Amino acid sequence: MGEEVKLFRTWSSSFALRIVWALKIKGIEYETVFEDLSNKSPLLLQYNPVHKKVPILVHNGRPIAESLVILEYIDETWKQAPLLPKDPYERAMARFWAKFGDDKVLTSIWSVFIKQGKEQEEALVATMENLKFLEEEMKGKKFFGGERIGYVDLALGYLANLISIFEEIVGLKIVDEEKLPLLYSWMQDFAEAPIIRDNWPPREKMIVKFQALLDAAIASSSSSS
Repeated sequence: MGEEVKLFRTWSSSFALRIVWALKIKGIEYETVFEDLSNKSPLLLQYNPVHKKVPILVHNGRPIAESLVILEYIDETWKQAPLLPKDPYERAMARFWAKFGDDKVLTSIWSVFIKQGKEQEEALVATMENLKFLEEEMKGKKFFGGERIGYVDLALGYLANLISIFEEIVGLKIVDEEKLPLLYSWMQDFAEAPIIRDNWPPREKMIVKFQALLDAAIASSSSSS
């Protein structure tokens, strides 16, 4: 039976990358529909009228939105190469760390990127506190999922790309090999896994994009102060 699988995404979305990686790991063929979020297509608005954003997975005509929700849908629909552990407690913990990544880690790292002066210093302190929790969680493991890439690795995968881009743009070291050796090693191992490495967006293009976002944030902050 033929299946229709479409992924609506942008070229740079870290949230959409989670879905790309999951589908690749599962060996699922799919069609990519690239969206311009400054000119959203009627289909995007039809499939995700609540949030009006990507990623959206459309499976046999039925849309699923929100990247962590999509990851679980993929794992439950296609059983090969499971992403989540079988044990209920371990599954709950995986969901916890994925949500911690979105709610705490990503927001604090973004603040380090766009803030200046004392506000940036405070954001860096908060970021280090959050990253130390992830460092502790990595003890005795190669990946968050154990010996192979799993749900939490995909949820936190943006760290292996965005952090080095942010570090290059703002000239700050966020993940230091001496202070966070396990997280640093995970970032290297994850980034270089073939399925992950082959699907990163172009680095130079990402630097241009985020430099523009930073310049806009600084300009906005200056005009409002």
